[in-house]
Amino acid sequence: MVENSSVEYITKILEAQHDYFRSGATLDVEFRRKMLQRLYDGIQKWEKRLTEALWQDLHKSYEEAYLTEISIVLGEIKNHLRHLSSWAEPQKQHSPLKMFPSKCKVLAEPLGTTLIIAPWNYPVQLLLNPLVGAISAGCTAVLKPSPYVPTVSYVLEQLIDEVFEERYIAIVQGNREVNKVLLEQRWDLIFFTGSPALGREVMAAAAKHLTPVVLELGGKSPCIVDKEADIERAAKRIAWGKSLNAGQTCIAPDYLLVHRDIKGSFVEALQKQFRSLLGKNPKKSRHFVRIVNERAFDRLVGYLKCGTILFGGDFDREERYIAPTVLDDVSPSSPIMQEEIFGPIFPLLTFDTTEEAIAFVVEREKPLALYYFGSKSKGERVLERTSSGGACLNDVIMHITNENMPFGGVGNSGMGSYHGKKSFDTFSHYKSVVTTTTKIDLPFRYMPYRIFSLVKKLL
Repeated sequence: MVENSSVEYITKILEAQHDYFRSGATLDVEFRRKMLQRLYDGIQKWEKRLTEALWQDLHKSYEEAYLTEISIVLGEIKNHLRHLSSWAEPQKQHSPLKMFPSKCKVLAEPLGTTLIIAPWNYPVQLLLNPLVGAISAGCTAVLKPSPYVPTVSYVLEQLIDEVFEERYIAIVQGNREVNKVLLEQRWDLIFFTGSPALGREVMAAAAKHLTPVVLELGGKSPCIVDKEADIERAAKRIAWGKSLNAGQTCIAPDYLLVHRDIKGSFVEALQKQFRSLLGKNPKKSRHFVRIVNERAFDRLVGYLKCGTILFGGDFDREERYIAPTVLDDVSPSSPIMQEEIFGPIFPLLTFDTTEEAIAFVVEREKPLALYYFGSKSKGERVLERTSSGGACLNDVIMHITNENMPFGGVGNSGMGSYHGKKSFDTFSHYKSVVTTTTKIDLPFRYMPYRIFSLVKKLL
C-alpha cells in the first residue's frame, strides 16, 4: 500500500514550485536539455528496479516492460533532445503591408506549474512521457502515479526524488482522496490519463480555475476485419494487440467486427495465434500479464455471461488470471458493449457490408483508436467516414510507437495530444509579439482617419 501524501505536503510543494517557476530558472533551453538528459540517465539507472516492480505488480515480463514502457520514454527524450533548440526558437511571422514598420514573431513560453496524473496500466510510460513535455517546454511538474501499482509507484518516487529537486519536479502518492485535494489546487495545466468518467471529474474541477486540461481517456476501440483481409496476418496482429498487458491498454482492440463470410476461418486463426503467442496454457506464460486487482477481475469475469464462449473462458481469481477469450452471440446492448473492456475478452459481432460496419462505429462514442483489416481503398473509406483518436490499417497499436506523430483522443476518448513536438506544444503557450520601431509613425491609423479610401485598399 502507498501512503497518502498529506494536504500540507501538497500545498508546500505547489507553493515551492510556483516560486521556482517565477524565478525564471526553468526558462533557459540548456537547463531544460540538462534536465532531460538527467531523466534519461535516471531511467537507465533505475531500469532494472522499474521492470522488476512491473513484474511484481502486473506480472509484466522484462521484454514487454521494456518495449511498452521504458523504450517509449527513452525514445521520447531522445527526440526532444534532438529538436528542443529549434522548437524553442522564436518563430518569425510574415508582416503584411498594413503593419509596416512593425515586425511579428511568436514566442513559445512555458505554461507554468503543471499536474500530471497517471493510471496503473502503463504506470511508467504514462507518467514519465508527459513529464518529458513539461521539462522540454520549461514547466515545473507534480506527478501523481496510481496506487493500484504500489511497487511501481514507490520505485518511481525514489527515481524522481533522486533525479530532481522537489521544487522543480515532485511526486505525490495516494488514492482518490489525494486526487481530490490535488484537483482543488490551482494549476497552469492538468494532464490526466484515465477513464472518461474520471476525466469528467477532472474537467469539472479544472473549470473552477479555468485551468486548461489534456485528457487522455479511452473507449471502445473497434477492430474491423473485412472479407478481403489477410486472415492469418490479421489474426496474428490482433492477438498480439489484445495480449499486450492482457488487454489492459487504452488503445487495445476492444471488440471485433468481422465480415460474416470469414467469421469461422478468422476465429480459428485467432485461436491459433493466441496459442502461438502464449502457449496452450497462457497462465504459464511469463509474457501474459495479470489483471490489476480483484475488483477489475470480478468485473471482467461478469462479462463472460454476455455471450457464448467460442474459446478461452478460463480464469483464476487467486492469480487474477483470465485467459484470452472470444464471445459470440453478443448483443450490442449487453453490458460488455457499453464500456471499455480493459481485459483479454473479445466480443465478436458480424457485418455483411463495410457500410454496415461504418454505421455501427459512428453510432457510438468516438474511440481512442480504430483498426481496419482489409483492402487499402476500403480502409481509407472507413477512415474518411469515421472519427477516432488514431487508427491503423492492417495493424493495431503501432501508431503510438512513432514519437513523431501526435497521440490523443477525440470526443469521449479525450482532448489534446502529445508525443514529440506535440508534447512541447501542449505544455507551452504561443505568444504573438509585435515589435514596432519608434523612428517611423505612419499617421493613417490615427483619428480622424485621413486618406481612409487608400487605407481601405490596404486592409
